[in-house]
Amino acid sequence: MRHRIIVLGAGYAGAYAAGQLARRLHPDDVEITVVTAEPDFVERPRLHQLAAGQELRRHPWGELFAGTGIRVRQARVTAVDVEHRSVTIDPGGQRLEYDTLLYALGSTVAEHGVPGVGEHAFHVTARPAALRLRWRLDELGAAGTVLVVGGNLTAIETATEIAESRPGFQVSVATAGSVGGWLHPKARRHLRRAFDRLGITIHEHAVVEQVGATGVVVADGTTLGSDATVWAAGFAVHPIAAASGLNVDADGRITVDPMMRSVSHPEVYAAGDSAAAFGADGQPLPMSAASAGDTARRAVAAIVGELTGHALSSPALVYRGNCVSLGRQDAVLHLVSGERAMSWRGRPVTRYKSGVLNGLVWRIAHPTYGRPTRRHRLSSQRSAEAATA
Repeated sequence: MRHRIIVLGAGYAGAYAAGQLARRLHPDDVEITVVTAEPDFVERPRLHQLAAGQELRRHPWGELFAGTGIRVRQARVTAVDVEHRSVTIDPGGQRLEYDTLLYALGSTVAEHGVPGVGEHAFHVTARPAALRLRWRLDELGAAGTVLVVGGNLTAIETATEIAESRPGFQVSVATAGSVGGWLHPKARRHLRRAFDRLGITIHEHAVVEQVGATGVVVADGTTLGSDATVWAAGFAVHPIAAASGLNVDADGRITVDPMMRSVSHPEVYAAGDSAAAFGADGQPLPMSAASAGDTARRAVAAIVGELTGHALSSPALVYRGNCVSLGRQDAVLHLVSGERAMSWRGRPVTRYKSGVLNGLVWRIAHPTYGRPTRRHRLSSQRSAEAATA
């Protein structure tokens, strides 16, 4: 009997890790199953483009995982039973049993308990949600008012993309702090100029306390009207991990050791937004595609090492910064090196970001970067465990 590995979620962390595992472990020894609700890979950092009305290239699993032997189950995860090492999926309520679990379900929109967000607001953290916003904008026609709540990367990219793609719309941003407050000063100034160029109105230090069908109410009682309110005020992880009995932090992220192994259940690993991982500087890693890649590689190295005894190199967990799109023709790149921050701005950064995102997809299909790799056999102890399972 082969060792059963289940990967939950197929974003950047889950898809990349699955491909790596399939190309590092011998197919006679392991069975790898990926559970995802999507029929193909979703480039989440591009979903604001989809919402604004642009078409994105689709990446079917059959192409990305060609020749790997990975089995893809298109289903939604409803529960994880860590005591019996099983996962329940919907539709059908089927239970899938595992020997090793890699949890990479990612994150969704954080409502922060604000009334009306779930009923009236749109978001872009998943493809169905982005399409729902797109349909609403199409319904409004050539003109309408859009309010984006939030001042982080997702809010900035969504606001600028809609303003550029739909010039007849009036777009505004409301944030509890300042827009792009974490950016290098030069990047922030460039961001402000981009907002002015695109006609985006900024409402800073405006804490939204309620969302309605026609706008929001902020803490001082002011009403900001909108035909479509987009909630981009942060991310939250799915509650499945906390409900499973895994040790999680206050935000529901799985508590892991430096190699992404659950501190409470050693047969479970986590990667991406689902993992409460810390960088080399001791600071929590932000939820991002960059963090997804590094944590996935660490988890793969740990799983391969545990099953085969063969040590793989794993990257340092380092926050490197952000590349923020400001429509299709402009962007800012904010990099951090130690305590020093640097920034680049303008059209060359848009080409750089596009290349990075294209490269991330390419690496899912080519996780070994075209170099020949050895598929390692399970250790004799692991083979005996699989045979008697």
